[in-house]
Amino acid sequence: MCVQAPRQGEAERGRGRAPAPGEREVKVVVVDEPPPAVARLQAQRPLEPLQVTTQAPPTPMTVASGGVDQPPPVANYQPAMRTPPPPLASLNSRVYTNQISLCLFLVHLLAAGLAVGFFVYRAVKDIVQHPRSHNARREESLLRQWLPPVEGAVALSIVLAFAWQKAVRAWPRTMVRVILWSGFGVTLAVGALLMCFSMPATVGLGVAMVVFSIGTGLYACWVTRRVGFTARVFEKAVQPVDKFRGLNGPAYLMVAAGFVWISVWCVAVIGAVNFRFPGLTILALVVSLAWTAEVMRNVANLTASRVIALYYLRGMQSSVQFSFQRALSYNLGSACLGSLFVPTIEALRILARGLNLLEGEDEFMFSCAHCCLNVMNAVFEYGNSWAFVHIAAYGRGFVQASRSTWLQFERLPGMPALADADITSSVCFLTGVTSGALCVALAGSWTFVTHKHYTATVSLMAFYVGYLMTRIGMALPQACVGCYFVCYAENPTSRLFDKTIPERLSKMQEGQEALAPTPRFPHQHVGAA
Repeated sequence: MCVQAPRQGEAERGRGRAPAPGEREVKVVVVDEPPPAVARLQAQRPLEPLQVTTQAPPTPMTVASGGVDQPPPVANYQPAMRTPPPPLASLNSRVYTNQISLCLFLVHLLAAGLAVGFFVYRAVKDIVQHPRSHNARREESLLRQWLPPVEGAVALSIVLAFAWQKAVRAWPRTMVRVILWSGFGVTLAVGALLMCFSMPATVGLGVAMVVFSIGTGLYACWVTRRVGFTARVFEKAVQPVDKFRGLNGPAYLMVAAGFVWISVWCVAVIGAVNFRFPGLTILALVVSLAWTAEVMRNVANLTASRVIALYYLRGMQSSVQFSFQRALSYNLGSACLGSLFVPTIEALRILARGLNLLEGEDEFMFSCAHCCLNVMNAVFEYGNSWAFVHIAAYGRGFVQASRSTWLQFERLPGMPALADADITSSVCFLTGVTSGALCVALAGSWTFVTHKHYTATVSLMAFYVGYLMTRIGMALPQACVGCYFVCYAENPTSRLFDKTIPERLSKMQEGQEALAPTPRFPHQHVGAA
């Protein structure tokens, strides 16, 4: 409604005086009405009037009164920040590991090559230029009567090496027991054969082999409770080999290179017989051959370890050729250092086991045993055969890889004891011993028929080369088992692993599977009350 406002004069008169008689006072009330549409909305949803109060707000209702508890106020609230996952270790390190060891090995290999070439030249020169001299007749006799049986033993060891490897991959559960007890039976039979030759040297070798066979039999009885678990681990560990074509290639190549080198080396030994200080010279050649053969074995080990480890850790199909090239270049220094360190560790391990069994009330033996155990505790943390997995996968040095693998074992309860009680290395060692004994049977019988005077030396040389060649061929199964343990410790939740290790660990924790005490984990001695 529109209402006209009073004129200014009228307003002033109204304020200045009272209304005259006869005049009527009119009061105007202005009402602000909203539009009809807004009025209808206000009628449907009336707004409550605002209330301003200075009192505290009412307390919230509790659960007992039918309400819901309110969370307490958080002072200085800050949003939670997600920590990024740790970066994955690099798998393509381009650093040459253990360079000092690599340089020493290359210098040694150059010196050994020159020495072998010199002794071969010397032997051939004496036979060709001075055929009637004493040295020439002796060297010719060795070439005709000493060299063929040794070469036959080397050829037999190659066949046995690949036969052992194929059998372990085909029948892993059966072959663990076969290897343990064949080491006992074959060495005992060959020792008896050597004693039957009835020569002082062969009788001495025969007695040594019989004593070793008895020790092997006792060891097989001692580890009987571990055989089943080791067989299951072998069965699971060698399964990924079929996924990678040509994974055996590096082992075959190393065996072929070993055959060529040993053949030339045998001729060099013949040439060194008539050199000054023949005993020391031949001993140096023997040590050189041992180191070279161990490096060949560890090169094959590193190649297989990288392929299998990357399959377990990253699910990758790694190239065998690329892994082999890395083992011969970036990781060769670690292979050289490990080839010196690991056999020494194994020898100390055997010594520590023997002292651990002999300790008793003799104070001297007791002190020696515990001193050796303390040494083994320190050595195992900085040098062990499990290191080759991290060397191959991450390109670490030998000592660093040994430390990192053992720290991973220590993060899982019971894993160090389980890894320490593993008998895989012993099984592979006994394959070499068995092959060496069979080579002794072949070469010793051959030499005894043709020339009895060389029977002992030929038998000793046949055992040595047979053992070395078989160990090179068995590098693949041993690498597979090493990757199985180390990669499980790094990623126990991977779907590529079954319940073999977890069940074993749970049984060990429950006391159902008690492991025999080992030097690294000495049992507690309780004093008499």
